[in-house]
Amino acid sequence: MDGKRDTRLFTRYIVLITIVFLFLGAVIAPLLTLEERILIMTAVVIAYFIVLILTYNIFENYVKPIKAAAIATNELAKGNYKVRTYVKSYGEAHDLSNAINQLARDLQEIVIHEKIQGIQWETVINNMESGIMLIDERGYVHLVNRKIKDIFSRDTNKLLGYLYYEIIEDPGVQRVVQETFLYEEKVTGQFTHTSHSYPHYYEVTSAPVMSEKQELEGVVLVFHDITELKRVEKMRKDFVANVSHELKTPITSIRGFAETLLEEVPNNKEINNQFLTIIFNESKRLQALIDDLLELTKLEREGIQLNYEHFHIDEWIETPLKVIKDQAEKKKIHLYTEIQPNLSYYGDPDRLQQVLLNLAINATNYTPEDGEVRILIHKKETYLEWKIEDTGIGIPQEEQSRIFERFYRVDRARSRNTGGTGLGLAIVKHIVESHEGDIRVFSEVNKGTEFIIQLPILHDR
Repeated sequence: MDGKRDTRLFTRYIVLITIVFLFLGAVIAPLLTLEERILIMTAVVIAYFIVLILTYNIFENYVKPIKAAAIATNELAKGNYKVRTYVKSYGEAHDLSNAINQLARDLQEIVIHEKIQGIQWETVINNMESGIMLIDERGYVHLVNRKIKDIFSRDTNKLLGYLYYEIIEDPGVQRVVQETFLYEEKVTGQFTHTSHSYPHYYEVTSAPVMSEKQELEGVVLVFHDITELKRVEKMRKDFVANVSHELKTPITSIRGFAETLLEEVPNNKEINNQFLTIIFNESKRLQALIDDLLELTKLEREGIQLNYEHFHIDEWIETPLKVIKDQAEKKKIHLYTEIQPNLSYYGDPDRLQQVLLNLAINATNYTPEDGEVRILIHKKETYLEWKIEDTGIGIPQEEQSRIFERFYRVDRARSRNTGGTGLGLAIVKHIVESHEGDIRVFSEVNKGTEFIIQLPILHDR
């Protein structure tokens, strides 16, 4: 297209020059004699061709490059950095064209670099676990990342361009932003936001954005999700409260009966034996609680050191089964076992016996007389499946997600009477997960409970 335009322009120049020379020839010819006319016309023709040659050189070396440079400059001004101008092989036009082309290349590289950098920054910001919001000096939202959209459950078109207080309704966060604008310093606060009927806790840090002249240009908000920290803090407080409560009961009993023996000094041997038996039982319970607590703390801090070995299930289950049968007979509970024959497994036999005993004893403790406890162990395609079922009191649906927490009891009074420490299921879960397995519970109140354990078939370690 540019070549055709240049050709048309050059043709106009030739036509104009030709008209001028024809006009000169027409004016001069009548005034001359024949000999003068031939001489002059020859000179005019020669001059005509010289002018044509000069015009062509001027057009090629100056007009055409400058015209191309002007077009390229206009395109650069419009943001088209891919444009390149016509380059002549020599002269000032060559230098001008090279300079424009170099400028275009530099601008193109800068744009590409900025685009890549922008994509990188956008990727980083959008994949941050913290929410980011940029507010200008007038209070309008200019930038948000993907986490902000998740926090407030809104699309970008409902966030960008709006005033921050139209998006953030929490007065605490609004106060944080206002104090940042007022004092031009970093301010921190917290707020709670409910999403999908579940509360999320956030720590909000607001920092001023200052220009090179130290003028306030806006505020950047960072939202840190501290829900997990809050949950851990609550668990820690609950743990301290539960430990205190669990230790207080046996210690109070031991101290009370010991004081009675020391102060009243009864001569009744039967009463003495009764008090001493209570003290002994409470001390055993206290010792079991401390042992379980120490073991669980060690498991959580250092992990379980498993002693892997191959063992046959038929032989391995005999020892824990004797204990479970004795417990079931005392409570007149029917015990049913279904163990796949010739079954072997590679794991820690002692730890797995601990799992089986804990779940089976719990099943007998929470099953009334004439109830039933079932132990089923079968091999599936890629894992070993245990099922410990009972027809006991069951676990309410809202409690099932918490039964593996330390000291959590569905029925505290009954749990304590069974001799449990409240740490057994937490230890069981750690052992199962250390074998890369999974434990689930299904229960219905007054109908029974089923624990399902799936242990993957492991190769020699």
